[in-house]
Amino acid sequence: MADKKTKEEKTTSQDVSAPVGDDTKKGQIVALYLSGMHDVEDLSMVTSSRPSYIASVLRDAGLEQSYFDLYTSTSHPMNVYSKFFKGKLGFKDVETAEQSVEHIDTMFGQFNLGKDRAGQHHAMMMALTMANRAQFTGKHAEATLYRNWLIECMKNFNDASSEILEAKAAEDAAKAAEAVEEE
Repeated sequence: MADKKTKEEKTTSQDVSAPVGDDTKKGQIVALYLSGMHDVEDLSMVTSSRPSYIASVLRDAGLEQSYFDLYTSTSHPMNVYSKFFKGKLGFKDVETAEQSVEHIDTMFGQFNLGKDRAGQHHAMMMALTMANRAQFTGKHAEATLYRNWLIECMKNFNDASSEILEAKAAEDAAKAAEAVEEE
């Protein structure tokens, strides 16, 4: 029975990159996590750190893998679609952003062919994420490429939705006309 450890005991006995007692912010985050504070938001408030930084520290220490936000690296999969974008997106210059947008568009088209709405949504989220990352790091031309693709994508989405709504309205009007004729 001494060999059986709880999940928490196993977690606290793992090797971590920032040892407990380390006076750095990373050490403080790891120590708090190991002491039982597992909520990223709570850790963020206590350490006055961004949640994405907390998640990065915990991920590097092998303690937490499930947190994702705008600044979480795309090298860490968030779902089954992440693998299609891993290492293929960037905004270091306009050429890189153009190639990345082409990749997003290709994947979006593939997901469309397969009627995979979740895949399409992930492609759109990647475009939005990259646009935001580029914008907030001063890469405005690169951000514009992602943003323009997303705007075009949404126009097409809205056009398709409008066509469906118009067809439904025409069908409802025809049914109403038939009902009036029958009376």
